[in-house]
Amino acid sequence: MIDIIQYFAFSNLGNHLLKEASTTVVFRQVVRMMNSLYDVIIIGSGPSGLSAAIYTGRAGLEALVIGGATWGGQLMLTSQVENFPGFPDGILGPELMGKMRMQAEKFGANILLEDVTSVDFSSRPFKIGVGDKSFEAKAVIIATGASAKWLGLPSEARLRGRGVSACATCDAPFFRDKKTVVVGGGDTAMDEALTLAKYAREVTIVHRRDQLRASKILQERVFTNKKINFQWDNVVEDILGKDRVESVKLKNVQTGEVATFPTDAVFVATGHKPNTDVFRGQIDLDEKGYIIVHDETKTSVEGVFAAGDVQDSRYKQVVTAAGSGCKAALDAQKYLEEGK
Repeated sequence: MIDIIQYFAFSNLGNHLLKEASTTVVFRQVVRMMNSLYDVIIIGSGPSGLSAAIYTGRAGLEALVIGGATWGGQLMLTSQVENFPGFPDGILGPELMGKMRMQAEKFGANILLEDVTSVDFSSRPFKIGVGDKSFEAKAVIIATGASAKWLGLPSEARLRGRGVSACATCDAPFFRDKKTVVVGGGDTAMDEALTLAKYAREVTIVHRRDQLRASKILQERVFTNKKINFQWDNVVEDILGKDRVESVKLKNVQTGEVATFPTDAVFVATGHKPNTDVFRGQIDLDEKGYIIVHDETKTSVEGVFAAGDVQDSRYKQVVTAAGSGCKAALDAQKYLEEGK
């Protein structure tokens, strides 16, 4: 018999089932989730994936969410979320994702917390590989998101949500009248700096070169903003602070000089990488790796849909991702109803 511990990798409903049901019932639930053919397989468990799961579940579709070994997307690394409708006092990112997951499970979504290792969209039903397991679906919704390109510092990970961020639109209001640092030299960094300048007392852009890579119009905007300063030819070697960001250690790449620079926040703006490696050669991607869609959510393969940041290089917001998941679910439902 399947080990009961394996059940917890599929769904947090396991706690309730263990209390209220026999081992046989739990085993049957696992077996049901191991069925190879589903109406829809949703790859990803962030706001777009779970929104799609809610809509497909309410439509009565048999859906499997393959949520990844670390579920919940970027919101699991976010502290307070103040711009998602319905929470006037804000809500913690992990708490919001927990509520979304519970709602998806309420409507029958099966959730497998493992990573997709292969896909085959060349024939129907579509085939999804998860390690040594294989699943099939009549339709697929890809909602794997995009990951921020972090600096890779241990202190960066430790202070994430405590002054370290990758989203000024999300977190800039928390640093009103504070000193902030933006790391990067491209369009993303300039956008972050300009957003921060609306709130912060001072914004310092740290860039490893002596000139920016950003578009000319964005360069003009930051150069003329009196709140924005620059630390040229510098890289961030460490982020200092016990419980919150207090300063950064900068190293000049030309002279080798190391200095401590006081700041209340560090916004890493070196770009995002869409999580699409496993889909290369299966569907059309743009030059940055984002999924190319038409008619809102449709990919180059009929019956395969995309939602959220994996196909959105512009907005990258929780509410837009959730709305995109809704669209993909409705499109998948229509596709199945038409019997394609």
